[in-house]
Amino acid sequence: MVRILASIEEPRTTKAMEIQLTPDQMAIARQAIVSGRLQAEEDAVHEALALWEERERTRIEILAAVDRAEASFARGEGRTITEQSMRELAGDVKKRGRARLEAAHSPAR
Repeated sequence: MVRILASIEEPRTTKAMEIQLTPDQMAIARQAIVSGRLQAEEDAVHEALALWEERERTRIEILAAVDRAEASFARGEGRTITEQSMRELAGDVKKRGRARLEAAHSPAR
């Protein structure tokens, strides 16, 4: 069991939080301590929470992007994708890519 002091809800209130690690999690944390990567089990919990927070922020960003895309589509700003439109897009991309390559390899005037 890992005991952590954390400020919860109120900035001036510090409460103890107990977190029970699984045997596998504890073994991994101990291995990291022995190797010198971590100082204590609490460091593993802090690192895990930081990774979770990063994942949650990314999830929120993705959901916001989906909401924006759905709103755009609802406003009629969407584009119908067909086999033909994909061929045209691929052809345009190839054409622009070839033009860039040609410009890059042409002698400067």
